[in-house]
Amino acid sequence: MRWLRKKRVLLLLLISFLSLLFLTSNWMSLLYPIHYKDEIRKHASYYDVDPFLVASIIRVETNFKPGKESKKGALGIMQLMPDTANWAMEMAKLPASSLDNVKHEVDVNIQLGTWYIKNLYQQMDGNPIAAIAAYNAGPGNVKNWISKGTWDGSYENVKSIPFGETRHYVQRVIYYYNQYTSIYDEF
Repeated sequence: MRWLRKKRVLLLLLISFLSLLFLTSNWMSLLYPIHYKDEIRKHASYYDVDPFLVASIIRVETNFKPGKESKKGALGIMQLMPDTANWAMEMAKLPASSLDNVKHEVDVNIQLGTWYIKNLYQQMDGNPIAAIAAYNAGPGNVKNWISKGTWDGSYENVKSIPFGETRHYVQRVIYYYNQYTSIYDEF
């Protein structure tokens, strides 16, 4: 009899927990948190870039962990290659920053990465999917794929992207973008 009571109590607790979880409107934000919202919001607003896109790229690149350096040498929370970071600082007329700052300073890295997303968006004639692919594979590769008809730049035909890493990257960024925009009413 005691054993049956324990099961009932556990069942009641489980049902209560699940009810609370599903009735709370923001429970999915626990699974898909966005860190560094102030920095993302500030730079996305300044460069007129969708902050959810910036957050999605950060999520895929480093899962919001600053100070990362890839095997290929990409730096910081948005995984910028050193040459790209230096070029972005020069082109955006931003104060020069050391590569160590680019790697470890979240605000600096997000500013450069957001500016770079805006630049890629412009280079890709306003095509956000092509801009995401270019963030991973480089704008030259993406322009080449589109001009040769290898890929049309659409999400529907993402399987035509010749680089498996880039194909998967675009799919993951769009997945997180869709999650964030369905969970969060505003940034």
